[in-house]
Amino acid sequence: MPISWHGVFPALTTQFHSDQSINIPATLRHLELMIEAGIHGVITLGSVGENQVLDYEEKLEVLQAVVQHVKGRIPVLSGVAENTTRKACAYAAEAQQAGANGLMVLPAMIYKSDPRETMTHFRAVARASTLPIMCYNNPPAYGVDITPEMFADLADEPTLVCIKESSDNVRRITDIYNILGDRYILFSGVDDLVLESVLLGVKGWVSGLVNAFPHENRALWDLATAGQWEKARALYRWYTPLLHLDTKIKLVQYIKLCMAEVGLGTETTRAPRLPIEGEEREQVLKIIRQAIATRPDLKALSASS
Repeated sequence: MPISWHGVFPALTTQFHSDQSINIPATLRHLELMIEAGIHGVITLGSVGENQVLDYEEKLEVLQAVVQHVKGRIPVLSGVAENTTRKACAYAAEAQQAGANGLMVLPAMIYKSDPRETMTHFRAVARASTLPIMCYNNPPAYGVDITPEMFADLADEPTLVCIKESSDNVRRITDIYNILGDRYILFSGVDDLVLESVLLGVKGWVSGLVNAFPHENRALWDLATAGQWEKARALYRWYTPLLHLDTKIKLVQYIKLCMAEVGLGTETTRAPRLPIEGEEREQVLKIIRQAIATRPDLKALSASS
């Protein structure tokens, strides 16, 4: 199905059994709950989906299961996060065969490529399939920055259609628009910068905390894109302590702990990630439980819009 590049696209978590084997039924149950909450698309096997700790065959297993479950109701994108360009190209081609509607492509993992190497990587993956691609730019996490000028250089690749802007610098949104106009569709990729990003013109939001709070996530998006700024600000202020968790090194553990606290999954991750404990755990639980205790009445908020 063609991708309508707008709205909330969860970075889907991968659920595991207690022995850290993949729990496909639990992953799909969780996805279905988010579909019912009104997500516009889904990204499987991104950073939050623990792409880098899954075997190549496991990634295809998860992707195929998601595609079969969704049955064309929403677009399905697959993360492409491999250590080599050759393997990323191979995965892109296999993802297309598995039925993915698009790809979210990261720079090659581990090695910190320079601009020439980075653009060569993206060009190669872009030509490995005919699927439309969301370019994931997250220099704080991966140490590789795709600047607006680099995106201008890549603009002749027709399958590079969207940018997930996660540089942690909202100035980039305006810089990209000023340099490239509407050549690329922009998505916000930083949960606690989404309201600012909507104001600056992004068309979508790749979110992590949506895994635990899908209804609030959708409500915030709807209020912001409708220009209901006062109500959006109020909801954002409630949500922001949770959204900050998406910007930490242990975001996967934190998001899965949120899911466990609200009954939408387990906190099990695959090693080397381990459950958080001690004072760190208590601090995160305090944030989560305070949010649950003060959860806004979305029906009342909607009725007053």
